[in-house]
Amino acid sequence: MRVVSDFPYTIREIEHTLIPMSDGARLAARIWMPEQAEEKPVPAIFEYIPYRKRDLVRYRDSMTHAWFAGHGYACVRVDLRGSGESDGALVDQYRQQEMEDGIEVIRWIAEQPWCNGRVGMMGISWGGFNSLQIAALRPPELKAIITASSTDDLYRDNMHYMGGCLLSDNLSEATTMFSINTCPPDPELVGDRWREMWLERLEGSGHWLDIWLRHQRRDDYWKHGSVAEDYSAIRCPVMAVGGWADGYTNAIFRLLEHLEVPRLGLVGPWGHKYPHLGVPGPAIGFLQEALRWWDHWLKDEETGIMEEPTLRAYMLDSIAPSTRYKHRPGRWVEEPSWPSPNIGIWRLPLAPGRLALSEAQRRRGDAIQTIQSPLSVGLFAGKWCSYTAAPDLPHDQREEDGGALIFETGPLEETVELLGSPSIELEVESNRPVAMVAVRLSDVAPDGKATRITYGLLNLTHRNGHAEPEALEPDTPYSVTVELNYIAQAFPKGHRIRLSISTSYWPLAWPPPQAVCLTIHCGPSALSLPVRPPRKEDGRVQFPPAEVAPPPYTRQLEPKHHNWLVHRDLAADVSTLEVIKDEGKFWIEAIDLTVGTGTWDWYTYRDGDFGSPRGETRTERFFGRGDWSVRTRTRTVLTADTTHFHIHAELDAYEGNKRVYSQNWDRHIPRDLV
Repeated sequence: MRVVSDFPYTIREIEHTLIPMSDGARLAARIWMPEQAEEKPVPAIFEYIPYRKRDLVRYRDSMTHAWFAGHGYACVRVDLRGSGESDGALVDQYRQQEMEDGIEVIRWIAEQPWCNGRVGMMGISWGGFNSLQIAALRPPELKAIITASSTDDLYRDNMHYMGGCLLSDNLSEATTMFSINTCPPDPELVGDRWREMWLERLEGSGHWLDIWLRHQRRDDYWKHGSVAEDYSAIRCPVMAVGGWADGYTNAIFRLLEHLEVPRLGLVGPWGHKYPHLGVPGPAIGFLQEALRWWDHWLKDEETGIMEEPTLRAYMLDSIAPSTRYKHRPGRWVEEPSWPSPNIGIWRLPLAPGRLALSEAQRRRGDAIQTIQSPLSVGLFAGKWCSYTAAPDLPHDQREEDGGALIFETGPLEETVELLGSPSIELEVESNRPVAMVAVRLSDVAPDGKATRITYGLLNLTHRNGHAEPEALEPDTPYSVTVELNYIAQAFPKGHRIRLSISTSYWPLAWPPPQAVCLTIHCGPSALSLPVRPPRKEDGRVQFPPAEVAPPPYTRQLEPKHHNWLVHRDLAADVSTLEVIKDEGKFWIEAIDLTVGTGTWDWYTYRDGDFGSPRGETRTERFFGRGDWSVRTRTRTVLTADTTHFHIHAELDAYEGNKRVYSQNWDRHIPRDLV
């Protein structure tokens, strides 16, 4: 990554300003712009998130937005209502108030003397979500968006549920926001109001896990903010960006398929990161690519960006399994449209222990197989969404496969490359009314090491859709289809393709209320793979090296510590996955502020006891300057029995060494066929 300080435009920075809302509230913004913008107004780029412009994402914001400002844009980074130095309390994600505020901010930006009235919107994760959502509301000043690591469907592809199964990321995301919402504004910016604003947040933000667990099916709560409800509502151009290690990549392909506006898709090897900061690498010159997009749509310049293929994707080469990678070998490929006519479907019927490659094998594939997985399957699955801040990618799958049904090809006679979403048709019976199936696809090397390529989950009560789940009739056969996450992956000659099926996947997903035995009828069941033959156009896609503006100076005062630890008590038959994400304490020179943050998670089970899974998360935050300091601690515990989920949560806030706020939550929420 190259740090650049010589730009076409001299940059003026406004550390803090307040944007008035129609109800009297004010939202806090940090702005970068060309020095002469008030004499020669420029287009604006707007990013809108709750993660505190002042400190928590100051490093990333400075590298990104100053770079765009140096190339002729006014960049406006706004904290949502209830975050940073903005007024109010943040009570949930993507609510109507957030959308209305965003539209008012866009109008305010367009009316400023330094803006020429044309606004683009961009963001990653939350900022990518609301870029899509606000685009669907069509504010006239909004001319184009870039959405990274986001989704078009808040239920189908989000950290809450996957295939109707409850994800543990639902707990960890609720914990993140539980902690973020406890942070005070900076007294240096808001003055003596800081304590009053802080207490309003502590008292008013609530505990979001309670909200999300009360919506276990795809109801109106999730439909609000899901642009998949009406893709035609979006009328401005869209660039959709993501990575294969991220949790949100599937949405890119649906946006390319269903949007009716100019659109581009870009998928690299990265986790939940902007591509210029992408890990696993290679990172790319994403800011330069985004500049081509903005110059075309906000400045009417011919940059060639719309002559690029509709989809540019990184085809991953085979690699040994690891929980972290610095770099993924592979190459960039392109498709002129999506869905692509260049993709063919390779259908592999299931036979006992095999993915049938011949008609003879297919005729013998009418046997049945049964599986009742131990709760240990999933202990090495990694996170639903890799944030690459810890070893959070899946481990070697051989231990996981010990508790699963395995179907495998023989050694491949030639290299096979996939691009798209694999799927599996299963004829399945369950001995319980509530059951799930977890399906994994792995690349098995000649030495036996198995690298998970993609996976999918399905709550079998959601077999006919996520809006109206239906209990299973035990021992009754059902035909179901499980969609696996999109992927671009090469399987080399001599490797094997392995399909693994299990009845649980803890702690990535919460298990069913009781142990389940599934019967798979092999004859009607088959795996479908999206095969993409190499094309002569492959290799044309090229990106410049990553560039950023100079980051702010920070000094680490206490060391970081990131790790994933598996603890197994064989006497008690209890296993725990411990996740440590401790950022230590660091000092930000420009604002003389010390910040500390850490999160610790524990996911526990007792083997054979489906009432034993337990998730516990704890967070600590610290802010200090001179004789002013505050800190918060949160703790959340989630358990379940056969009928209910149980939440216990604690919040304590301190000013100096004095506790100034404390609250506990105890909630009991019925399981809704989950």
